[in-house]
Amino acid sequence: MASAKENLICQLCNREVDTVTRHHLLPKQEGGRYSETVDLCQPCHSTIHRTFTNRELARGFSNVQALQQAEALQKYLDWIKNKKNITRISNRRGKRR
Repeated sequence: MASAKENLICQLCNREVDTVTRHHLLPKQEGGRYSETVDLCQPCHSTIHRTFTNRELARGFSNVQALQQAEALQKYLDWIKNKKNITRISNRRGKRR
């Protein structure tokens, strides 16, 4: 019998992962405390919040399909989709361009 851990899938990159985090599609700071959530791996969750402000997420990226099609995430998604062994990344905050 397969354990529950073996069946965790990141809803952004579609990779099978050991752990997921809950991402509010409408950020809590923008009124989404009780809104829909999706399960994301830590690298995807971290990259989303490094790439977009909460306001940008609320206004234009409030569903998984919009995030998957976001131009700003394409290079990252192309990179991560075949990385089976990457479970954690550190995205340090810096100046956004």
